[in-house]
Amino acid sequence: MHCQASHILEVVVTEPRRLYELLDDAEATLRQLAMPYGQAGILVTRHDPSRYTLTLSDTVSYGETHEQILS
Repeated sequence: MHCQASHILEVVVTEPRRLYELLDDAEATLRQLAMPYGQAGILVTRHDPSRYTLTLSDTVSYGETHEQILS
């Protein structure tokens, strides 16, 4: 499976106390999308403290989630 634009979710946090809830919900959504393929993991990118993107990535092993921070 190759990543497609439809497999990218953006999380914008306006209430810091909800950060982990929003990230967990987005990760769960992507896990459901990845399940039929069993080939892509999830890459979480922090763009700044209030903006994150989560995407299915062939560079991450299925069932794993990796994080990266952009400067």
